[in-house]
Amino acid sequence: MSAWRGRDKSQELERLAALAGEASAEAAHALSEPPSPPAPPDLTAAAFFDVDNTMMMGASIFYFARGLAARKFFTSSDLAGFVWGQIKFRLGGRENKEDIKTHRERALSFVAGRTVAELTSISEEIYDELMADKIWSGTRALAQMHLDAGQRVWLVTATPIELAAIISRRLGLTGALGTVAETRDGVYTGRLVGDLLHGRAKAHAVRALASREGLNLKRCTAYSDSANDIPMLSAVGTAVAVNPDGGLRDVARARGWEIRDFRTGRKAAKIGVPSVLGAGALAGAVAAGMAYRRR
Repeated sequence: MSAWRGRDKSQELERLAALAGEASAEAAHALSEPPSPPAPPDLTAAAFFDVDNTMMMGASIFYFARGLAARKFFTSSDLAGFVWGQIKFRLGGRENKEDIKTHRERALSFVAGRTVAELTSISEEIYDELMADKIWSGTRALAQMHLDAGQRVWLVTATPIELAAIISRRLGLTGALGTVAETRDGVYTGRLVGDLLHGRAKAHAVRALASREGLNLKRCTAYSDSANDIPMLSAVGTAVAVNPDGGLRDVARARGWEIRDFRTGRKAAKIGVPSVLGAGALAGAVAAGMAYRRR
């Protein structure tokens, strides 16, 4: 009986991952505003970039939470939970799926009843205030390399797709695949469509988008820092590990994938933390949380 239950649970998780991927691809296709490429367009090749610790130092959802807290969407104790999640992420160099699920679903529940237009406008402000200076210049240069070759460049992240689309637009990229929150008449219900765009869901989203856009996945490239993204990295012809955690570094070496590391310091090389920069960013986050609690 337990074996059947386990199989049913696995099938349900795969169904939700596929649903999340399809919904993300549909939304990404609708939201994309591809810039005019500097070179003749290469219509069948593209690049896919993870965001957290790949394109950006730290977790985008944490910065999003800080911005929402400053606008009194939730309490200081809620923010403290995000701070603790960020501490574990930065010091451990690894993502915990249950932590990700808990924090992102909590973030989505806080926007229930808000309009898409309102959250999009706020997300623009939060990007300018907290995220713009967290972009890894090395990873940004890799994205530009693909754009200069006439290829489309997509972000792939568990962050809400509205925020992901803003990050993409500000970086001059093609578009973004992200977690899709359910809406009715332009208002968030507080529920997800399918599941978080995480792990296998990212691979489903990339395949679904490739089908819509006419891409040849064997000619595409994917970039990530996390072993959780091995399904996405394995779905394309070229995989690159950027600022990799230990698990991804081992797999990259075994499979002959290129490794790029833009972090500094011996500690970063050992456990996957952007040491000096990471500590400064985290200290700022904690200070902001303390300042919020004093108000």
